[in-house]
Amino acid sequence: MTATLSEGISDWPTAGFPGVRMNPDTLLPVIVNEDVMETALAASEDPADRIMALLLDGQPKEAAEVLAEARYKDPESFRLRIFEAEVHRATNRFDRAIQLFRQLLTEVQGTPREPIVHQYLGRAYFVGGNALAASESFAKALDLRVALAADAALIYSSAVALQRARNVLELAS
Repeated sequence: MTATLSEGISDWPTAGFPGVRMNPDTLLPVIVNEDVMETALAASEDPADRIMALLLDGQPKEAAEVLAEARYKDPESFRLRIFEAEVHRATNRFDRAIQLFRQLLTEVQGTPREPIVHQYLGRAYFVGGNALAASESFAKALDLRVALAADAALIYSSAVALQRARNVLELAS
């Protein structure tokens, strides 16, 4: 796993799991405190947490194997469906990841889950090199999170991602 980072990450957005934060440059989750993450993993019974850890550790094949077994047991799990697309994103199959996120988006439109999917979709676009589509998804996630009075950490995460995508667009023009 990744070594513990401590310098210069205090303003990095949380990434939804203890010991993990979002790198504001790459917009990808990074392990910043391995001990904290391992402790949380040990206490978790959610297979999505193990899948996330495997992805963070650069083991997408192993993550896909855990995902397949978990999806067999719980095919409708929202988190597992998110991680199915994330496995594709992590293996540079951006078109498939985007397709899965867009499909999921149609299913959760108008629900509190919609901004979550927009955020993941934006990340897939961003990592895949489409900063314009990423900024649109991040803007939608941010707008929805504000409208839903989401946790401040989620709003901050969307704001940081949106600003990064806009910076990339500005540099490209």
